[in-house]
Amino acid sequence: MQSSESNPSSPELADWFGFMMGEYEAKFPSERSYVSNHMWAKERHDATWVFGLTSYAVRLLQDVYFLEWLLEPPARLVSRQHIGSIESKKAESDLFSPCHGELVELNSMVLEDPSLINADPYGDGWMLAIRIDGESSLLSPNDYRIHLEKAWDVAQKTIKGQANH
Repeated sequence: MQSSESNPSSPELADWFGFMMGEYEAKFPSERSYVSNHMWAKERHDATWVFGLTSYAVRLLQDVYFLEWLLEPPARLVSRQHIGSIESKKAESDLFSPCHGELVELNSMVLEDPSLINADPYGDGWMLAIRIDGESSLLSPNDYRIHLEKAWDVAQKTIKGQANH
């Protein structure tokens, strides 16, 4: 599938907010919306939103090298539907739909070179475009920051092997 936009959402002039992950600061463009599964979202046009992984997710995964989609556009999606998988130096993870809608595009550049997710997560590393149906569960930057605080507590325990203690 050919990408219609090489860089649909570059935030060069955007305001950013940060979140400390230990000694590493993950940064997030303030003009984006976010999803609790650590994806960012930016409206492109006509209720179509572009989604990619946040720097939080990229930091936890480290060195993404493989991406696989289970669906091809056009396809109907429901929120939290299993849509693919991603592999990295640290883990293999399932990917889930961030919302209800129609999958309208997959970023072919990232399929050919998944390392773009590491190098440019808020630009060329975007992953998919969805035409959202009705209400979505997108989070404001502030709501996402609150979610990060809760998620980081769990992530730290998981990293340290204490998730079940």
